[in-house]
Amino acid sequence: MYEILSSFAQTWGMLMFVAMFGGALIYALWPRNQAVFDAAASAPLNEADGPLTDPSKEDV
Repeated sequence: MYEILSSFAQTWGMLMFVAMFGGALIYALWPRNQAVFDAAASAPLNEADGPLTDPSKEDV
């Protein structure tokens, strides 16, 4: 019984992960998502962003 369950889990588990990898790859390379990924890639270099602090809570 163990051998049957082990074989089933190994085979279908591998197929499931290959399908998930294929889905993630298609999502990442889909042309419509390019603008979102370009914005995320340049976010650390954006000089318009400042620190996330609330000016009303600063000590004087």
